[in-house]
Amino acid sequence: MNAIISASALAGALAGPNPPVLLDVRWQLSLARAAGEPPFDGRAAYAAGHLPGAVFVDLDRELAGTPGARGRHPLPGLAEFGAVMRRAGVSSGTPVVVYDGGQGWAAARAWWMLRWTGHPDVRVLDGGLPSWEGPLSQEEPTPREGDFQPVAGPGLLDADGAAALARSGVLFDARAAERYRGEVEPIDRVGGHIPGAVSAPTTENVTSDGRFLPAGELRARFEALGARADTEVGVYCGSGVSGAHEVLALAVAGIPAALYVGSWSEWSSDPERPVAVGADPQ
Repeated sequence: MNAIISASALAGALAGPNPPVLLDVRWQLSLARAAGEPPFDGRAAYAAGHLPGAVFVDLDRELAGTPGARGRHPLPGLAEFGAVMRRAGVSSGTPVVVYDGGQGWAAARAWWMLRWTGHPDVRVLDGGLPSWEGPLSQEEPTPREGDFQPVAGPGLLDADGAAALARSGVLFDARAAERYRGEVEPIDRVGGHIPGAVSAPTTENVTSDGRFLPAGELRARFEALGARADTEVGVYCGSGVSGAHEVLALAVAGIPAALYVGSWSEWSSDPERPVAVGADPQ
């Protein structure tokens, strides 16, 4: 099953006999806001207009635990995540489509968490809300309680696993290249990258309107960066959000990959862990 869905295909699915549950996960990471500018409010954006029937899910509060030593967006507890998904109407036998404001990072985080915890049918709306040509709604639905029970699965890396994979397979760094090289670091303690990691900014996986490149182009890109059919692949980013977007791009390309959720925010918080700088992975 394809990991993404077009707006036209979603419209057809919503009109079908088994319409998907819709999750609105609008969120933005703002590195440099203008003085006095308030932070992005995903719930307010949802209230102003969303896909009819969609339920808002808060990335910071419901798709992540408390920031700390495990990173800025550590995983929430499985029980808490399951309760959020059931309240949103998610059941194991019902398809789910996730969307955000178009960047795709937040939607990919929800996609990855549902897939990692065992949901068999979840996709991301390619291009997000801007790709939708149908009507929007300001009505907040009250979905029937779902039955989804999350179970942790494979595909999750910790810091030691990421370090090992950078030596034995391919570990992609999904952040901007200048953060990978250590030239700038607007958020975390220090700039640079995990030794052995390969720079692969996730922004290069999409077109200017936020839609993913064709699967063949994505596959060619990742193969050129070292991801072969017999290679174990992992991804990290700043805090496990844009990295999920790269895992999604790899899935579109037909390449399975694990995610280091703690990512650079966890790695760089420990002064005992080595840091590489410059364009060379080593």
